[in-house]
Amino acid sequence: MAKNVVVLDYGSGNLRSAQRAVERTGANVTVTSDFQTALDADGLLVPGVGAFEACMRGLKAVRGDVIIGRRLAGGRPVLGICVGMQILFERGVEHGVESAGCDEWPGTVEPLDAPIVPHMGWNTVDAPEGSRLFAGLDADTRFYFVHSYGVRHWELQVTNDNIAAPLVTWATHGQPFVAAVENGPLWATQFHPEKSGDAGAALLTNWVNTL
Repeated sequence: MAKNVVVLDYGSGNLRSAQRAVERTGANVTVTSDFQTALDADGLLVPGVGAFEACMRGLKAVRGDVIIGRRLAGGRPVLGICVGMQILFERGVEHGVESAGCDEWPGTVEPLDAPIVPHMGWNTVDAPEGSRLFAGLDADTRFYFVHSYGVRHWELQVTNDNIAAPLVTWATHGQPFVAAVENGPLWATQFHPEKSGDAGAALLTNWVNTL
């Protein structure tokens, strides 16, 4: 039976391209800001482009932060993409202004420390062993990035042996930054899988197959 996925419409992100990309996995996809529909879906995709603070403002306007929190409390899958990943962190700093994020993970979204910004184009990633998101993809697989900000330091440390540590994927542009995270029902990518051709299609299929 096809899975039902909601692409959360909160005024940010490539909604239709994300919709088409997920539909190619065989899922039924709805683009909506409806609270209950987003809450009840098998999977929720949170897109995002532009400024951190503006995305958070739009997300809160449709109670998207509440939707994400409630879904995760019930173990229901969420996938954040690009700024949709960044807003899952504790805070973002842009032009010296600090804004609060969803605080699902500790950490700061800050300017990339690189000679050329934005980081725009294709890049490889360093996925950890056991990754389900990157299952079946070669180490030299490239994904499409467009961003000037990122998470340069992963701060969540798991000290309880009974809790699985998040799987953190890194990429390098000037210096390493977080390219993807798999943490229980909460997954996210800094790159755009919907713009990453066959590699992005395979990655989205891996996510949908876990729903």
